[in-house]
Amino acid sequence: MKVGVMGTGAVGGYYGAMLARAGVPVVFVGRPGQVATLQREGLRLQAQGFDERFPVQASADAAALADCALVLCCVKSGDTESAGTQMAPHLPPHAVVLSLQNGVDNAARLAARLSPSSLVAAAVVYVAAEMAAPDHVRHHGRGELVLARWRAQGDQPTPEAVQALFARAGVPVDLAQDVDAALWTKLVLNCAYNALSAISRLPYGQLVQGEGVQALMRDIVAECVAVAQASGVALADPWPAVQRIAATMPGQFSSTAQDLMRGKPSEIDHLNGFVVRRGQALGVATPVNRTLHSLVKLLESSSGIRHTAGGS
Repeated sequence: MKVGVMGTGAVGGYYGAMLARAGVPVVFVGRPGQVATLQREGLRLQAQGFDERFPVQASADAAALADCALVLCCVKSGDTESAGTQMAPHLPPHAVVLSLQNGVDNAARLAARLSPSSLVAAAVVYVAAEMAAPDHVRHHGRGELVLARWRAQGDQPTPEAVQALFARAGVPVDLAQDVDAALWTKLVLNCAYNALSAISRLPYGQLVQGEGVQALMRDIVAECVAVAQASGVALADPWPAVQRIAATMPGQFSSTAQDLMRGKPSEIDHLNGFVVRRGQALGVATPVNRTLHSLVKLLESSSGIRHTAGGS
């Protein structure tokens, strides 16, 4: 199957590059300046076991997705509706769109903008990567995906077919029995690390060694778990997974930190900010998450970073 990548940042660049490297036909959709670079220079994927550059197909127009049976939506959470609107006229009938995004509600937000014949499934992403340049993805570790299960109709790719496709590219994929719990678990991890990494400008390994940081992270996690439970989502204790992040990605800066360092809007409204809004609606206090959300918003404001109309 041909695969489209909507949003060629660190996540879209990494997974699209891994698929393309395995011989899967892939088209990348990105901003015009980046697309021009990709068309001219190709895409470099610098991973732990290899460093390769190869030619890729790239376009600034979502019409390039017209013959893609599988589309990976990898835009920032604040751009979800805009991406859905751009894709909607061009997706083939019975396309499957995977939301490879931070947050717990992107799949539903995408589905609201697409044709009913397009199936949208959530995915949980665990990868440490960054865009070192518009044509250069640097991979720091991990890379596994957890996908929601769906019931394919007609010519739609099945979950098992997508799992096999990624396996061919060396990307481990699990099919979740409870994708809501998986999404919330990832949200807890994001809330524990993203804002603190952005505020301190430290990678995870150094961050967790700071005085009082472990206790602070436990408070963040406890608030998130309380909001998840009030939302009807039961989570296994996420603290061991929180600890594993620093152990498996010690040199990684959070995506929020990377955004702020590049002067770009962050996804904080869809991470700690989402927990705050959801907690407020359900009567669950979230003072620590509220503080982190406000501090990151202040950092954005002091840096002159503004969210666009399509952003958060």
